[in-house]
Amino acid sequence: MSEKILIPILGDQLSMDISSLDGQNPDDCILLMMEVEDETTYVRHHKAKIAYILSAMRHHAKALAERGWSVDYVKLTDPDNRGSFSGEIARALERHRIDRIRITEAGEWRVMAMIENWEDQFAIPVSICPDRRFIATHQDFTNWADGKKQLRMEYFYREMRRTTGILIDRDGKPEGGKWNYDSANRKPARGDLSIPQPIRFRPDAITEQVLTMVAEEFSGHPGSLEQFHFAVTYEEAMRQKRKFLDEALPRFGDYQDALLSGEPFLWHSILSPYINSGLLDPLDLCHEVEQRYRDGDVPLNAAEGFIRQIIGWREYIRGIYWREGPDYVERNFLKAKRPLPEFYYSGETDMHCLSEAIGQTLDLAYAHHIQRLMITGNFALIAGLDPQAVHQWYLEVYADAYEWVELPNTLGMSQFADGGIIASKPYASSGNYIHKMSDYCQKCHYDVTKRVGENACPFNALYWDFLDRNQNRLADNNRLAMPYRTWGKMDSQTRDDIRRQAKSFLDQLQGN
Repeated sequence: MSEKILIPILGDQLSMDISSLDGQNPDDCILLMMEVEDETTYVRHHKAKIAYILSAMRHHAKALAERGWSVDYVKLTDPDNRGSFSGEIARALERHRIDRIRITEAGEWRVMAMIENWEDQFAIPVSICPDRRFIATHQDFTNWADGKKQLRMEYFYREMRRTTGILIDRDGKPEGGKWNYDSANRKPARGDLSIPQPIRFRPDAITEQVLTMVAEEFSGHPGSLEQFHFAVTYEEAMRQKRKFLDEALPRFGDYQDALLSGEPFLWHSILSPYINSGLLDPLDLCHEVEQRYRDGDVPLNAAEGFIRQIIGWREYIRGIYWREGPDYVERNFLKAKRPLPEFYYSGETDMHCLSEAIGQTLDLAYAHHIQRLMITGNFALIAGLDPQAVHQWYLEVYADAYEWVELPNTLGMSQFADGGIIASKPYASSGNYIHKMSDYCQKCHYDVTKRVGENACPFNALYWDFLDRNQNRLADNNRLAMPYRTWGKMDSQTRDDIRRQAKSFLDQLQGN
């Protein structure tokens, strides 16, 4: 008699090719999928994020069953649901005669700690399989990082290009002679351009049930369900992928840093929720993008820019997360401690750029990378907001946010709280950057040309005040030499005026 295997499938492992299923006979396995309170409430996740994950899980369970797998599915509202992965493993072992557990490694420290305890907790063998959805293993990243003084993504990215052969020519050189075409990807957009729109999928009966349940069970969580638009099946995710490749990718490179009022998506793919939850394979997607370039359908700067986000940035961020350890979340290099303003949860602010980015985030559980880095993140940085509170907000509100990818992006790249492990300098800017890349400032209550005085753009005084109050920590950063020279050349009255302007705004921000 063959042994019986319990294979838990987590909510971000929604792939038919997940490693825990490799070589397994469906007749010998019980697949356990669990909706549990611990995972939906350890932060106040956006309602649409919860609905997306739970609906995608239920659809994936249905697809697995149609392929002959025996799926034991536990819904959140099951009256016997114990509310945690470990509690539901215990219940499954009571329901089924199981000889061992087999699972693909979790993406987060918190969940891996649970899994690693199961063998002792349940006195049953537990096999943990590597997650093949990533190119670099944990050991690969360790091998690359060991001995390096600086762990810059650009050099890791080149390693990933060589490993995969993507956009490498016959001589082993980068396609076009350069590794990175980011300098060609910084054009501002105009509202009269023909901007492609992604598919907004109509909820089916399964999704409607989930939306009703989420509205009832998570009424106190941020965000709205009214514009729920996500693909929740592999087939729908593939349709969204094809629409991006056909309509948006050709101009993605030129306008990937652009910002426009009323245009949340622009030429972005909006595929990250499907990649991070397992519906789409990241390497397959990169190969398709490369083929579009080789077929002459997509310019090199667009193909390279998109591929860099996946085999470069995504892989690198995961490597940093696992290398730095579970205490990474506690870093606060700049000693920032100001609480998160309430408008991060309401979108109600006279700063149009923040109102635009936060408003669409609350509506859609989505904002693209420049909105995250240079609007909400930049403001949090120069205002001195507590990086742990900022991290929690990003983890809550974005549908693609899992801690392994969100935490290093927020704490390291956006807030410089790791002291420069990821970013070579703080990504701080005045209102001029936003004015250059967007139409936001044209529609704002504040004047982007003014540093001080009534209606002066808060980003301007806050930027210089940020440099001033952190001078003892940042003055030696050679990438900040020019702005510090500019600050030093200002007369004392100008500097005092800027400090007063920043203090007045920050006092108002805290209700003082």
